[in-house]
Amino acid sequence: MKPAMRNPSAAHIDFGFLSGVIPTNPKAMPSDIDMIFERNQQFFIGEWKMAGEHISLGQEITLRGLSTLDNFNVYIIQGYSNHEGRKIGKIFKFVNKKIVEMGSGEERLKGIIKAWYNHADINLK
Repeated sequence: MKPAMRNPSAAHIDFGFLSGVIPTNPKAMPSDIDMIFERNQQFFIGEWKMAGEHISLGQEITLRGLSTLDNFNVYIIQGYSNHEGRKIGKIFKFVNKKIVEMGSGEERLKGIIKAWYNHADINLK
């Protein structure tokens, strides 16, 4: 039996109420992160985007910034996994502030996550 989402009908958070909260930068808004793993203070971040959906400039700046930190691995995954099914297309990684294609498909994504996890374990020893 496959585990279900904890809350498959969870709504996205509307951050509109924070518009203008920083007077010196009134356009500043928070970003959300779709997926995060932590292992031994090593982090794996995955941002999911539907085919044809673009990452916002603010979110891209945030993800690029995180990717420059030694203990963060940041990926963009083209696809979806929800009540309608699952489709995983291309997988991209932020490397030296550039976006590099790492392959595609569910098995490739699982392999990337397993390799990251094993590397995080090695860093512990």
